[in-house]
Amino acid sequence: MTEATFNLSMDDGIGIITIDVPGERMNTLRESFAGELRALLADIRNNPAIQGLVLCSGKPGSFIAGADVRMLDSCTTAGAAEALARTGQDIFSELEKLELPVIAAIHGPCLGGGLELALACHGRVCSDADITRLGLPEVQLGLIPGSGGTQRLPRLVGLMRALDMMLTGKQLRPKQALKAGLVHDCVPESILLRTAVAMAKKGKPASTRNTDLKTRVLEGNPLGRKLIVDQALSKLRRKTQGNYPAPEKLLEVVHTGLEHGSEAGYYAEAAAFGELVMTAESASLRRLFFATTEMKKETEYQGAEPGPLHRVGVLGGGLMGGGIAFVTATKAGLPVRIKDINHKGINQAMATAHRLLNDKVKKKHLSRMAMNRQLAGLTGTLNYSGFERADVVVEAVFEDVNIKRQMVEQVQAHCPAHTIFATNTSSIPIHHIAEGAADPSRVVGLHYFSPVEKMPLAEIIPHAGTSAATVATALKLARAQGKTPIVVKDSAGFYVNRILAPYINEAARLLLEGEPVESIDRALVKYGFPVGPITLLDEVGIDVAVKIAPVLEQELGSRFKAPSAFGKLLDDKRHGKKNGRGFYAFNKKGKPADPDMYRLLGISPQARLPAQDLAERCVLLMLNEAALALHDGVVASARDGDIGAVFGIGFPPFTGGPFHYMHQQGIANIVAKMEEYSRKYGERFTPCKPLLEMAKQGQSYY
Repeated sequence: MTEATFNLSMDDGIGIITIDVPGERMNTLRESFAGELRALLADIRNNPAIQGLVLCSGKPGSFIAGADVRMLDSCTTAGAAEALARTGQDIFSELEKLELPVIAAIHGPCLGGGLELALACHGRVCSDADITRLGLPEVQLGLIPGSGGTQRLPRLVGLMRALDMMLTGKQLRPKQALKAGLVHDCVPESILLRTAVAMAKKGKPASTRNTDLKTRVLEGNPLGRKLIVDQALSKLRRKTQGNYPAPEKLLEVVHTGLEHGSEAGYYAEAAAFGELVMTAESASLRRLFFATTEMKKETEYQGAEPGPLHRVGVLGGGLMGGGIAFVTATKAGLPVRIKDINHKGINQAMATAHRLLNDKVKKKHLSRMAMNRQLAGLTGTLNYSGFERADVVVEAVFEDVNIKRQMVEQVQAHCPAHTIFATNTSSIPIHHIAEGAADPSRVVGLHYFSPVEKMPLAEIIPHAGTSAATVATALKLARAQGKTPIVVKDSAGFYVNRILAPYINEAARLLLEGEPVESIDRALVKYGFPVGPITLLDEVGIDVAVKIAPVLEQELGSRFKAPSAFGKLLDDKRHGKKNGRGFYAFNKKGKPADPDMYRLLGISPQARLPAQDLAERCVLLMLNEAALALHDGVVASARDGDIGAVFGIGFPPFTGGPFHYMHQQGIANIVAKMEEYSRKYGERFTPCKPLLEMAKQGQSYY
């Protein structure tokens, strides 16, 4: 007999339905549950002893994380996906139409289909725990809510707030949900169930939504609603550049329901959901989601378990060191000891942590008490006091191999035998840093991206002598810090900087050919990157790019040779955003291109090439280098290469990453495009041997 997912118990006339998916750590909804829930609701309707219902989770720390997205893989047509949505709509509608009051008792994540189920209840009460989050993040998978969420949420919290939640995938914290009217009460977890039962005994609760007059006037008439939707669409198109179909579909579906009634809205929702499931964009975003989910479950590395992780040391209190210390103390919840050569560095790291946490306090995402508790986890020193208990020491000092070797020597002298030395180098091979170490097996690269508190990727770089346990521990630390880590080979540029360099160099060539910086950046943003390559150069630092370029050229060949004009920029002390002097004029409103930069480079800017050519010249070289990097074993798989590119440099997520993009386009088509560009723009576009061979054999990456 199959174990039940929905179990009914009684509490003084109130039926309590406990949702507990057998064998799973978190609850996710599946189509197969519909029959079970429908039968249970039929029994409830026929039981006069039940005066009300409460829905709660049997999983500790989790309500319902959403629908099981893997169900969509079996949908081969839009009609099949639409039918899936209609099943969800029908069963939630059946719940909503019960004459009994139905209350959802929410603790932990209540997302996607989980929130849609809660919205179909007549009332909702949530715990005030920090892990409780409510949201409809389907747009992040190239989808829209498909079980009534697009219709119920706007009617409950208002059109503007609902669009803000659904178009961004924003998750509300407990007090935010209460203020929005999304839940009727917010209480400690210890009395959550008791509060929900008491609410059910009182009958169906009234709405608690509280809006100002302006919002009521705007949302209360067709013209006002159209204005809201039109403004949202305009803002959306500027942000997505038309690359993501789901948000526009969502606006259309919400508007249909508000103007033509719920029935029309539900019909439009299911039809749009079916269409979106079959889009290439959703397939790509779902693939990325599954890939990152799989990676989070990987606790071992080559069969080795990670070592202990109780305390962390950080060498260097600068921008990177401060960021690393911050995510370690606040995300991983580990005590951090920061060492610097002077108090200024330590104070800078502490000030960074205070500023970032204070921003959360201002937004009411964090209490002042919690902020002080997290700050207490950060301490500083000018020597190695306190490092005698560190399990991992992360080094973030200058990019100088001799200084880094000195750090290894000192750490291994002052720390326990098991302590791991993780270097945050962006260019120096790890085996060079490990040379002369007392125990090279405990030296590993742990490359973060700036700003550390925002960028989701970390590269773990073992050298030939790094032990598997060291790598496993570095992976464990990076995940605890909220990062998505990939293991990459110890070679010049590692993975992300290696594939980024040809892209940046080509953008520089376009500039030197006379293309305006705004045209180049605009073309790549339109293509799907979060910022253009010239803006990225200013952000990262022109001086940093110039320092990395010779290392890549020496190790990997002439295709990495950076334009010599970069030297003129450095001679003019143009380092980018960090010193307010770069390609753009940071001191002028609107941040236009700096005319002095054009004069310095001897350029008379004029847009000549179409945007497609500008974008493809940069992207094709990145794709070619990614293919070579995988062939050389720099990344272990196309999956890791896709995640590294999307999370490390913002490769357009709707493509699924460079390898998935080449797979979707067809390797032969990519090769043909490169050969066309080789004829038009030069032999650097000649496709690499691995791509040529794959095209010849009819192979692909997936």
